[in-house]
Amino acid sequence: MVSVNTEYTDKDKVKGWVLYDADCPFCRRLARKFRPMLRRRHFSLASLQSSWARTRLGLTPPQLLAEMRFLRADGTVFGGAEAVLEISRHIWWAWPLRQAGRVPVFVRLLRSGYRWLARNRACPCRVSGTRGLITARQIRPIDVLPLLILPTAALTLRAQFPPWVFMWAMALAIYAGCKWLTFRAAAAPGPSFSLARALGYLLAWPGMEASIFLNRQDSPAKPSGREWALAFANTCLGFAVLFGVSRRLLPIHPLAAGWAGMCGVVFILHFGLFHLLSLTWRRAGVKASPLMQNPMATKSLSEFWGGRWNTAFNELAFRYIYRPVRRRTTPAFATLAAFGLSGLVHELVISLPARGGFGLPTTYFMIQGLGMLLERSAFGQQIGLDKGLPGRAFALTIAAGPAVLLFPPPFIRNVILPMLSAIGAT
Repeated sequence: MVSVNTEYTDKDKVKGWVLYDADCPFCRRLARKFRPMLRRRHFSLASLQSSWARTRLGLTPPQLLAEMRFLRADGTVFGGAEAVLEISRHIWWAWPLRQAGRVPVFVRLLRSGYRWLARNRACPCRVSGTRGLITARQIRPIDVLPLLILPTAALTLRAQFPPWVFMWAMALAIYAGCKWLTFRAAAAPGPSFSLARALGYLLAWPGMEASIFLNRQDSPAKPSGREWALAFANTCLGFAVLFGVSRRLLPIHPLAAGWAGMCGVVFILHFGLFHLLSLTWRRAGVKASPLMQNPMATKSLSEFWGGRWNTAFNELAFRYIYRPVRRRTTPAFATLAAFGLSGLVHELVISLPARGGFGLPTTYFMIQGLGMLLERSAFGQQIGLDKGLPGRAFALTIAAGPAVLLFPPPFIRNVILPMLSAIGAT
């Protein structure tokens, strides 16, 4: 039985989820048209780009947007023409389609017709093989300009402020530039959202799934009290680690104190305050999935980076690096390119403020990319690196084992420990 994410529907009534490409105007129009009919039959609509869908389907990026999916409540997944036939079983007036689906020749024709429609639909985000890509023609210079100007402006502060202040300035500059880029991409087909919703996305939500957040058609289910309690507990745990554990460790082992303080900040922000913000938005009827999707429950390295850990950055790498590169090269090269960009961003936020450890964050992310390629290889699948206990052990080992490369000692000594001292945590 698949676990149900209550963000999308009432788990006691749902019979299945229709997963569609939310970046495609053509697909969005179809979703709006058929939403009332599907809801009457207890089907819920959800975006293929959402971290929820990526986690539930467990597909590689090239496979994810190849076709629409129908996820039944028992966990069975249908794609493309088969999804259309399965949905027709629940609609009385679609009985001619159901009967024709018993004829193998008709099924082959339906599959061919579906693939032709997917390739030739009048959609500005259409590309060969995968969709949802914002092309160079759609992205104007004004859309990318903040991503160039803001980090450059932050760089001018490097000599005027402490390293930890410069770290936050650079991180916020990159974040703001990416935020504007995703907003412009969602608004490219034409504004269909309110000013309040747009300001909420730009100023009061750290996620990067703009098309989902700005969509007023779908309303998520109200979050449970258990989820609220978990978010509050994580926030409290983060403060306890930041102001308690790190302070006790400082006289014994300064590097360990810095690591503990950094973990405390992550729990306060990503697992705590950002989760509370997600709950607040969902309580107000806005789809805003938590950035962290229970990372410890991951079953593979691909699942960890694709739908469990910091889904905001994963969305950016997938959309603006992996898919454009994948169009011109191979999936392996596109995967390494996406992780290479992650390394470059972390060099700006970690190595540059620390004035040391250059190349180590990039090395860490290239290890992650190579680990994913090994997991997806015939050998990796043969020994079970993509599922079950071996997959979980492999994912946690590759992700956590070389973490000292991502946050090297110069970063802890020159950035984290001075920050902890400035905020009174040590």
